[in-house]
Amino acid sequence: MNKTDTDQVLTTLQQRVSHPRLAEPGPSREQLDALYKAAMRAPDHAWLRPWRFIEVSGDQRELLGQWMAESAKEDDPELDDKQTTKLSNAPLRAPLVIIAWAKIVPHPKVPPIEQILATGAAVTNLLNAAHAQGIGAVWRTGNPAYSPSLKTRLGLKEEDAIVAFLYLGTPTGEAKPIPGLAPADYVTQLGQADR
Repeated sequence: MNKTDTDQVLTTLQQRVSHPRLAEPGPSREQLDALYKAAMRAPDHAWLRPWRFIEVSGDQRELLGQWMAESAKEDDPELDDKQTTKLSNAPLRAPLVIIAWAKIVPHPKVPPIEQILATGAAVTNLLNAAHAQGIGAVWRTGNPAYSPSLKTRLGLKEEDAIVAFLYLGTPTGEAKPIPGLAPADYVTQLGQADR
């Protein structure tokens, strides 16, 4: 990779932002394949490939919203109608929702947390690849990500973990400005821990 290419890659990574306001069109199949190829280059101890993705688009988004609301109500019967309605409508905020989850397998050297982290790294690669293609994306979790009843509805096992609800589409409005961050504010040397 030459210096110009390297500079372009670094600029892309350093300028990535989340886009909470998304509209049609969503990513094409070709663009999605590129996202998944980037995701699958994430670090992965023992090559377990724990990352899995469920695509939700069109009318399926309404079903996902229904499942989110029903699961939330099962998990917390005190949940009010306003909160369940918000959950029902959540997947409609973008043309495509990708549910990223970690398929957890027993392994003597790779505990579940490492499999979840590998899936999180895959999600990060996917978001960066989306940004590089001009696709708006935002990573969300919230209570649905930790709902046992939603995992059941999605066909996941108890030990599996929902890592992200990725909303993707065409960005609308201005991107939220993010202040410049100085690495020196977050990096110390051994023995000089941040206090």
